Amino acid sequence: MFFSKKFLFVTLFSLFAFCTAFSAETFDEKKDRKTDIKKYITHHLKDSHSFYLTSYTKDNGKKVYIELPLPVILYDNGLKFFMSSEFKHGKEVVADNESFYRMNYDNNKIYKTNIQGDIIKDENGKILNEKPLDFSITKNIVTILLVSFLMLFLFNSLARSYSRNNGIANGVGRFLEPIILYVRDEIAIPGIGQKKYKNYMSYLLTVFFFIWFLNMLGLTPLGVNVTGNIAVTFSLALLTFLLTNLTANKNYWGHIFWMPGVPIPLKIILAPIEFLGLFIKPFSLLIRLYANIQAGHIVLYSLIGLMFVFQNWIGSSLSFLLAFFISIIEILVALLQAYIFTMLSALYFGFAVEEHGETEH
Repeated sequence: MFFSKKFLFVTLFSLFAFCTAFSAETFDEKKDRKTDIKKYITHHLKDSHSFYLTSYTKDNGKKVYIELPLPVILYDNGLKFFMSSEFKHGKEVVADNESFYRMNYDNNKIYKTNIQGDIIKDENGKILNEKPLDFSITKNIVTILLVSFLMLFLFNSLARSYSRNNGIANGVGRFLEPIILYVRDEIAIPGIGQKKYKNYMSYLLTVFFFIWFLNMLGLTPLGVNVTGNIAVTFSLALLTFLLTNLTANKNYWGHIFWMPGVPIPLKIILAPIEFLGLFIKPFSLLIRLYANIQAGHIVLYSLIGLMFVFQNWIGSSLSFLLAFFISIIEILVALLQAYIFTMLSALYFGFAVEEHGETEH
C-alpha cells in the first residue's frame, strides 16, 4: 500500500525537521514577524553556498550557524578559492590579495567590497558593488552531481543484474524495472511510435528520473530547490527543444512553414504562428516545472511559518496538520511533474519524426 506506516513516518519526520530548522531562526519581536518569515522563505528558496542545517544562540547573545560549507571559486584578476564558512553567514568579510568579498544574505550573491564590507545600494535598493565571476560549487550543483551519480549507480546495477541473471532484475532493479517499462510502453511508444521510440528512450528515462529524484530531494529538510530554479528548468527544456528540431524530418518542417492542404493565404498567416510554436512549446515546459515546484515550496514553508505566527495550540496544530497533508500532495506532485515533462517531450519528438500518412494509419 502506497500510504504505508513507513511512508507516513518519513513524511512526519521530514516535516518535523522542517519545523526544527525553521524554529532555529529567532524572529525579532520588535519587527513584523510576517515580514521576517517572508524573508526567511525567500532566502531558503534560492541557491546558496552552503547546506544550512540549524542555528542556536549562545549565552552571550552570539548566534552560531550549523551548516555544511561548500567551496567558493571566484575569478577576479585570477582564480580565488576558499570555503563559504569564512563568510560567517554573510557577517564577515573575506580578504584575498588586497581584495575583499562579502556575501549578501538576502540574495546569496558575492560582491566586492571595501575592508569594512560595505554593501552600497541606490535609491531603488539595487546593489552597486562590483560582482566577481562566481564559479562556486553551490548546493544546487552538489545536488545535481549527487543525483547524477545515483542514477549512474542504479542503472549500472540494473544492467549488471540483467547480465548475471539472464535478463531478470534483482535488488533495486526490481523497483526500477516496472518504472522503465512504464516510460517505454505508456509514454515513449504512444508518443513517438513503435519505429523510432528507441532513439529517444535514453533521454526520456534520464530526464524522468532526474526530475523525479531532484523533486524528492527538494522535499527534504536540506532546503534544496533545484527544479524550482528557472535556470535548471530552462536547460532541460533547451535539451528537448534541440533534440526535437535537430532530429526533425522534412515532413515536420513542411507542416510548419507550408502546411499541406491549406489555402495559400492561410499558409502565409499560419506560418509565423507555427514558427512561434517552436519556442512556445519548450517555454511551457520550463515554466510548468518551475512554477509548480516553486509554488509547492512556498506553500509548504508558509504553512510552517504560520505556526510561529499563531503561537497557540489551535492555530499551530491546524497549520501543522495542513502542512503534513500538503507534504503528501507534494510527494505526488514530484512524480507527476516528472511524468508530464517526459510525456510532453515524447509528444514533441513524435511530432518531429512523424512520417506522412502515419496519422491516418
